[in-house]
Amino acid sequence: MSGKGFVVPSGGGSVLSMAPGRSAALKLVGGETAGSIMLFEETAPAGTETTFHLHRDSDEVAWVLSGEITFKIGDEITVGGPGTCAFMPRGVPHAWKNASAETGRVLFSIPGHGGWVLRGAAGAPGGLDNGAEANEMRRRHGREIVGPPPF
Repeated sequence: MSGKGFVVPSGGGSVLSMAPGRSAALKLVGGETAGSIMLFEETAPAGTETTFHLHRDSDEVAWVLSGEITFKIGDEITVGGPGTCAFMPRGVPHAWKNASAETGRVLFSIPGHGGWVLRGAAGAPGGLDNGAEANEMRRRHGREIVGPPPF
């Protein structure tokens, strides 16, 4: 990185396919931000859910753009629509699900380079949560699955 700012225009950035109908539009990635932050907009079909997992070395922020997203952070469950902001601290298990009947969009911000998202989404078909190789990659990037989707 050259120390210069930049703008990612609407529709700009690479798009990673994570599963059928599910994608991440990368707005900021570590190589462009000297490893300080990753920002991506995830498109999630109705019913999309994540495993109950945690990040050992980074917090995560989610901002709901469309749809109705159910968040489980620790033992707390909250449902929110557009404008809802969720903070998921490092070391605290969390998961989310698009509980609406429509495709949802969520903006995620993760400090650091976001290597897990980049490598995991670009890996085997089926997305981020499958296979021995994905588990090893998750471990190297401070992520851990602690349970199945809790919803």
